[in-house]
Amino acid sequence: MISFSRYYFFILFLFFVSGPVYSIELPDFTELAEEYSPSVVNILSEKEFKEEDDEDESREAPPFFFDDPFRDFFERRPNRKNRRPQRSGGSGFIISSDGYIVTNNHVVEGATTVKVTLNNDETFVADVIGLDSRMDLALLKIEADKDLPFITFGDSKKSKVGEWVIAIGNPLGLGGSVTAGIISAVGRDIRSGPYDSFIQTDAPINKGNSGGPLINLDGEVIGVNTMIFSQTGGSIGIGFSIPSELVQPVISQLKEYGETRRGWLGVVIQDVTEDVAKDMDLKEERGALVQDVVKGGPADKAGIETGDVIIKFGGKDINKMRELTTNVANTDIGKRVKVELIRLGKNKTVTVKLGRLEGNEESFLKGEVEGESKKILGISFGELTAEIRRKENIPSNIIGVAVIDVDEDSEAISKKITSGSVLMSVTYQKVTGNMTYQSTVKVVNPDQVYKILQERKDAGDERILLRVWRPEYRVSSLVALSFNKEQTD
Repeated sequence: MISFSRYYFFILFLFFVSGPVYSIELPDFTELAEEYSPSVVNILSEKEFKEEDDEDESREAPPFFFDDPFRDFFERRPNRKNRRPQRSGGSGFIISSDGYIVTNNHVVEGATTVKVTLNNDETFVADVIGLDSRMDLALLKIEADKDLPFITFGDSKKSKVGEWVIAIGNPLGLGGSVTAGIISAVGRDIRSGPYDSFIQTDAPINKGNSGGPLINLDGEVIGVNTMIFSQTGGSIGIGFSIPSELVQPVISQLKEYGETRRGWLGVVIQDVTEDVAKDMDLKEERGALVQDVVKGGPADKAGIETGDVIIKFGGKDINKMRELTTNVANTDIGKRVKVELIRLGKNKTVTVKLGRLEGNEESFLKGEVEGESKKILGISFGELTAEIRRKENIPSNIIGVAVIDVDEDSEAISKKITSGSVLMSVTYQKVTGNMTYQSTVKVVNPDQVYKILQERKDAGDERILLRVWRPEYRVSSLVALSFNKEQTD
């Protein structure tokens, strides 16, 4: 038996150790769900069967999923005998009473027919007003004989980590599903494209949620759900949404022009790392380092040079590379903008008249300098863009530089290095003093690749070892190429 005094002491001990118990009131999402679920729609896309799709059935799925779980969930692999249309599905949400709908580009890309089903089971055939593969957004339009319920955008810049949010969509084909969670991170860069600045959330997002809204407690759309990170294809609490501050300008342009019209500076850039700042005697680790300048482009005409560090664009500070990319893209074409940069330790300001990005992509893909594309070992390299990653179904854990073009008579082509391959690293022997050792460099941009390979060629190396991910094998492996066999006999 425990005496009363000992029992009383034990209770006091627990109180002081554990502290007082507070009651925490969790938010009630019922009103949000009731009010905004009617604004969220289910989308079913039909695509024509293609012969190459039949061949792709044998391909292994990538171990890490970003985009593909949403895109492929409803897909019905065509029977070889009847070759019926492929079907894929996702979510979307109505943004105006006259039937404009926002969704993801990959939900409807390549579709011959897009059907939209409302919360009350009414179904409409939608018109695709415009697509934007870079941001993975699409704008649809349906014609109804009545005003439709809609939801408005909020300001994602005000969103904070820890804030409650809900996701509404069509996961696993179960329309009108509502899940809740918090914002796990903002401004997340997952290297899926040039404008990465995602909202990360732990609100469960599953296959079919793609294109649906991420809604704050004020009933505003602060993001468009677009990707998950998962080894299984199911939610593990890491989902990504395109923030409304990036969505709205794109949707406005799609509505007005049927296409996007982004500003273009004409430079290849990288972040200023600690090592770069030290090597260039920079006081701060910030800005966008100009790796290359497209001849005849806006930057070239304004006098921007390779090695410049851009620290301000249009009066806005540039701390990271992607801030310059986003600001340039969202600036009107033809507008004159002041650009502040550091050149050889001194500040300099130039005025740039922006061009239009769309139509100038090849300048980046082939790394044009002085009118000629850089090619070595019979290969030309480019940035590993979101479009290339989607087209070739490249897993998200494959990081490197895209192979854009390969000479048909090169050693590289004989070893199955083709357009759509990814160069991940370069290995070579390095001599320091009397010691020789092996050095492996992970590659991050086309300019770096070209310089490394050219340096090794000029140094007299006969062979070079490359780690390459190849579409035919769908795994990365080491491939040896000879500088003396840039073209096979």
